[in-house]
Amino acid sequence: MKFGFPFISLHPGAWVEVTQAADEAGFESCWIADHLVFPVEMEGSLGDVEHPNVPPTVPVYDAPAYLSYLAGQTTRIKLGVYVYLAGLRHPFTTARGFATLDHVSNGRALFGVGAGWLRNEWAAAGMDPRTRGRRLDEALDVCVRLWTEPEVEHHGEFYDFEPVAFEPKPVQQPHPPILVGGLSDAALRRAARFQGWMGMGDSFESVRAAADRLAELGAPDAEITAQGRCESLDDLRRWEDAGAHRLVVTPWESTSRAIDSLQRFAERFIA
Repeated sequence: MKFGFPFISLHPGAWVEVTQAADEAGFESCWIADHLVFPVEMEGSLGDVEHPNVPPTVPVYDAPAYLSYLAGQTTRIKLGVYVYLAGLRHPFTTARGFATLDHVSNGRALFGVGAGWLRNEWAAAGMDPRTRGRRLDEALDVCVRLWTEPEVEHHGEFYDFEPVAFEPKPVQQPHPPILVGGLSDAALRRAARFQGWMGMGDSFESVRAAADRLAELGAPDAEITAQGRCESLDDLRRWEDAGAHRLVVTPWESTSRAIDSLQRFAERFIA
């Protein structure tokens, strides 16, 4: 099992120090969240929650930019987004940001993507939230082509351009791992295509259901990233039995205890 941790619930002033400690302790990855803006009155759904308890004033940083900064402060830990709203950006911007991250980190970028849950964030950006899935699909198509082809021409529903070149290509070949978040069948089909899935607030049962569906879709070996608690070796075995390859954990109760908690977790489950 590979272990990662999210920055959520950590004070931003501690992110660098905590990531460095996690890097030394053997954590495989760290994960930053992504939004462009938070509308003051939110309209969206996250899992079974129609109006998630997310304050609009929560600090949000540009994901590939901040992770590129962290790349220079660390040596081994992989740097991921949980999850990047690629449909909200032009794919030129997305492809450039993550290719840059992959270079400055020497191949440590993890590209977690999703269609997004916050409908009026899309409206604030001037986009119809009903097009989230289609925009994401087309944006991913363009990004993959920019990362893998010498010249790219595209004429689609949302993006239209004549032949362009894109260099440098990512360090990881053919491109950084693409991990698709979401429990909808559309999200799981996307995840099957790219051989990578990410959950959120998972249970053993929800991960097993996702793994089974991915197998039905022809992706039995897709990399599965779960997010949940791991407090015992029995928990670890249950996550493994459910099909998880990576578990994103938050083993601390407060920022002041984060480093000690990560080190204790690593001694128990990673060493």
